This record gives sequence, C-alpha cells and structure tokens, in this order.
Amino acid sequence: MAKLYHVPLSPFCRKVRLSLAEKKIECELVEERYWEQDPDFLRRNPAAKVPVIRIDGKTMAESAAICEWIEEKYPEPSLMPRSADARYEVRRLVGWFDDKFHHEVTSKLLYERVNKKLMKAGFPDSGNVKSGAKAVKYHLDYMAWLLDHRRWLAGDSMTLADFAAAAHLSSLDYISDVDWNRSSVVKDWYAKIKSRPAFRSILADQVPGFPPPAHYADLDF
Repeated sequence: MAKLYHVPLSPFCRKVRLSLAEKKIECELVEERYWEQDPDFLRRNPAAKVPVIRIDGKTMAESAAICEWIEEKYPEPSLMPRSADARYEVRRLVGWFDDKFHHEVTSKLLYERVNKKLMKAGFPDSGNVKSGAKAVKYHLDYMAWLLDHRRWLAGDSMTLADFAAAAHLSSLDYISDVDWNRSSVVKDWYAKIKSRPAFRSILADQVPGFPPPAHYADLDF
C-alpha cells in the first residue's frame, strides 16, 4: 500500500490525495510536522516539504511531479486530456493555482491563520490577511470566466486542473475564507467536484484547535 506523508490542510497534499482517490489507489496517510525538521523525514525529502509519497518501492516528492507520475503509471481514469494543447492548458492551470493562487491567496490566509499557530510562529500578519482576502475575489472571478466558457476549468472533462483548484479552495473553505456567493457558477462547480467519492476523506479532515464550519462537509451548501 502507498504511504503519503502529508499535512491535512496542505493544498499540495490534497491534490495528490484527490488523484490517488480518483484512481482508487489505497494509501496510508501519515501526518508529518515538516517544520520540526525530523531527521527521518529529511532523509525522505531534504527540501523538508510535503507531500512525500512512498509507492511501488519508490519515494517521491513535489506534488506536480507526483501527480504526473501517478497519471502515467495509473492512466485510468484519466486526469489529463489526450491532445498536446489540452494537456498544456491543464498544466498551465495547475501552475496557476499552485504558484500564483498559492502565493497571492493561500499563503496569505491559510498560512497566516492556521500554519503560524500550529508552528508557534506568532500571530497572523493583518496586512497579509487583507491582501489574501482581496486577491481571492480576483481568482474567483477568473474561475467564473473560465467556467462560463467551459464545463470544467480546463475544458469539457474534469482534469488535474480541477483537483488543483479544489485542493486550494477546500483548504480555505475549512477556515471560511471563500465567499461562495460571489459566483454561482464557481459554487456549482465546487459542489459538483466536492460530491465525488474522491473528496470524502478530505471532507473528514479535522485540525485540532480549528473546527471546520458547519457547511464544510455539506454537499448542498
């Protein structure tokens, strides 16, 4: 069985978990307090970041590389389209959420409100929180524009791009930092992806000291 070293609210870990679950690959979850720099964990990934996965006798790090490896090793059900142009669009949007969205939103909201407390690294920076709260509106509007033109974020089929976006938004939703009333099309997209069996374990996550909001696991929120 695969073993994934993760942090429950990490969007990068959640993206890998969604990929594994969608392909029905059984995986043992091991919470890893990576900020404590445990020597055993550093041997698995000297970059001291999660996720790290042990699967098929291999130890791998970096969520994008892990997800691409999973897709190539376990191609069904597919999370990547066939054509080069369509695959480019998926990779572009995965990069958008894991880079731009993460830098402008997730790191400003989730990391300030949750990670700092878990790491005992002080109080949230109000400037960062305000910046993240402003930026998330821009990103929701961009998603709405995409979904006005497409069934899913990258095209007509659900792909890794949808999982990347849902991983970030579900982490923020855990701390009630997403205004779902801003866009009905984005809310409908999230409800659709949230109802997939692959999402069940994520919706069951609990972080001590941070109870999820009442609507978090509600499929008809």
